[in-house]
Amino acid sequence: MENGQSQTIQEMLGCIERYNPDHLKILESYVQDQAKNNTYDLEANLAVLKLYQFNPHMLNFDITYTILLKCLTNLPHTDFVMAKCLLLPQQMKDENIQTIIDLADILERADFTLFWQRAEVNRTMFRHITGFHDSIRKFVSHVVGTTFQTIKRDLLKELLGGIEDSTLENWIKRNGWKHQAHDLVVVATQDDKIKTKNITEKIEFENVGALMAQCI
Repeated sequence: MENGQSQTIQEMLGCIERYNPDHLKILESYVQDQAKNNTYDLEANLAVLKLYQFNPHMLNFDITYTILLKCLTNLPHTDFVMAKCLLLPQQMKDENIQTIIDLADILERADFTLFWQRAEVNRTMFRHITGFHDSIRKFVSHVVGTTFQTIKRDLLKELLGGIEDSTLENWIKRNGWKHQAHDLVVVATQDDKIKTKNITEKIEFENVGALMAQCI
């Protein structure tokens, strides 16, 4: 989508026109563009789901799948929760949507090995979303970075989706991690985890004057 069209959508979302069902096709096309071009616009995507609430006869399940999967690419933010709250009962009963919700729950539990297994089984569901796997690996890296100081190289490969050695090296470099002896990867040192902070308090004399007078 051209920048001019994107700007038009942003202007539309900023006024009452966001609830005009005549704009739904434009917004759905915008969702498809996000999937193709690896871009993301949460506000526009939530507006689509809201329009489905107001106009259930216009519901498009394929667009709903794409919106939910794009929300997963923005973890650890709570976008998926917000989108899920806007789903209609008929959407919640859909088998594919339940599969996506299951994938989201697995990611929230940080059971990444299971996620990649389920993702392989359902790979056709998100093959149209450019950068999906790398977006999930970015989230995995975030969790690893906040959980581990060192991690076994083979375990890291598994958590990132059973990637090849060359791809693993790219992720190690991308995250600023380092190799260590015994096939370990240093994710963060203790100094990185614990940082001192100097706190300076300024107390005015008049604030303690009365207290000092009582002590004399």
